[in-house]
Amino acid sequence: MTATTNVTAKPGPADGFRAARDFLLDHREDYAAAREGFSWPRPTAFNWALDWFDTIARGNDSTALWIVEEDGHEEKLSFDTMRRRSDRVANWLRARGVRAGDRIVVMLGNQRELWETALAAMKLRAVVIPATPLLGPADLTDRIERGRARHVLVRAEDTGKFTDVPGDYTRIAVGGAPEAGGWLAYEDADHAEEAFTPDGPTHADDTLLLYFTSGTTARPKLVEHTHISYPIGHLTTMYWIGLRPGDVHLNISSPGWAKHAWSNLFAPWNAEATVFVHNYTRFDAARLMAEMDRCGVTSFCAPPTVWRMLIQADLGALRNPPREVVAAGEPLNPEVIEAVRRHWGRTIRDGFGQTETSVQIANPPGQPLKPGSMGRPSPGFTVVLLDPRTGEPADEGEIALDLRERPVGLMTGYAGDPGRTAEVMADGYYRTGDIGARDEDGYITYIGRADDVFKSSDYKISPFELESALLEHEAVAEAAVVPAPDPLRLSVPKAYVVLAAGWEPGPDTAKALFAHSRAVLAPYKRVRRLEFAELPKTVSGKIRRIELRERTARGGGTEYREEDHR
Repeated sequence: MTATTNVTAKPGPADGFRAARDFLLDHREDYAAAREGFSWPRPTAFNWALDWFDTIARGNDSTALWIVEEDGHEEKLSFDTMRRRSDRVANWLRARGVRAGDRIVVMLGNQRELWETALAAMKLRAVVIPATPLLGPADLTDRIERGRARHVLVRAEDTGKFTDVPGDYTRIAVGGAPEAGGWLAYEDADHAEEAFTPDGPTHADDTLLLYFTSGTTARPKLVEHTHISYPIGHLTTMYWIGLRPGDVHLNISSPGWAKHAWSNLFAPWNAEATVFVHNYTRFDAARLMAEMDRCGVTSFCAPPTVWRMLIQADLGALRNPPREVVAAGEPLNPEVIEAVRRHWGRTIRDGFGQTETSVQIANPPGQPLKPGSMGRPSPGFTVVLLDPRTGEPADEGEIALDLRERPVGLMTGYAGDPGRTAEVMADGYYRTGDIGARDEDGYITYIGRADDVFKSSDYKISPFELESALLEHEAVAEAAVVPAPDPLRLSVPKAYVVLAAGWEPGPDTAKALFAHSRAVLAPYKRVRRLEFAELPKTVSGKIRRIELRERTARGGGTEYREEDHR
């Protein structure tokens, strides 16, 4: 049975959703028509798990979830199996006291139970607070307190992290419940009743997800999404990736972060595609490509960090590259795109979105690409660049969404923080905090976070542009640029560099990188300070430039100066 067997469905709440989805599938390579003809479905009642997933899953034996473990063991589960298993889990959770509106911290790895729980929670109208297993007790305390969680569902090996986490919450362990601490065994759900009956309607504006952001510059914000903002909003993510029914989609992302829900849950299952996962403890490019070949991966999404590691391997080892290759999370450097094009004959297509939204700006399939550009606004999004001085639309400025026709794929706001919500939603725009520039064809190029862009001798410096230039040099594996205090220029660009294999930190390498900077960058942009060091990152893998700025202000470390290495 194929993934499209259930195309004809009984009339129901998902009809408008299906029509919008099919429209985007039919116009997947016609951007102009998609922009012109797409309109968001805006149902007043909608439950993606019940109204969409169960509809396409009932009697459908095609693979919904395919997990390959590091030791070679693999698990393939059909759409119908996931429907039935999530019904059992929903019934079991309800019997354990989980009710509509209850908040559940879910801290699991890439394992079957993660997807079962996501579907089950939706069916119960419970609110999921995704959490990465990398979190420690302090972060978990914050999530339970600020998230007002009533239940936690975690791997057995992580139950010890909750010993000193206060609160009156149900404790559920996956993979064996400890004898002490009042933990319940998730495996008991296998014996629950299979037939599930919802206990009430799901309103479109009911809360579904609460995401703690990665906190690259400040305390993590608590982003609130509804039963339509992510499930329906990620139609644009499906469109950007270019997913089709029956595809095998691999997205490299850690559970607990928004990108995992984007491309490991909503976008592929919106398209009736297979979610493919390769679990590993340490990234191995050769093994990953071997599994992609063996399992017939047709679409591939990875963050820039993974793409940068891949191009240092033998890309030619992948005999059958995926039809679609995309990147998100941070801007992708042009030299990475060129390396993949050279070896795979595929062009990585960038996309831009946030935890707060689905894909706002992207390069969809079949469209001309411009080097360094994120693309054009997604169907259903009106993107405006606001001049930071005047607040008026301009060709360069803060990326914002026009709220006169509010896109479905936008958060409700920041839970528990009406002041911050009002600030980012002021004057009829949602402000992203990111800076971009639009060209005459409507393509938008990323400049940087508003907090990251700085001035040197009254020139505006985009760290991303300088980092991309450094990555063109074979010695550089990763780079991050921040301002360093300077008595004459106010600040100058300082680069923190992670070296590629075979290169050693020291004055000779510094001299080579300064020479490269002078050769490829305008004089006012070139790197003036350099330090070889590991880059501090959030648990989701994003560079914490705020930490580097603080480190630069404090001083210390072995710093090389351009004027000393000509």
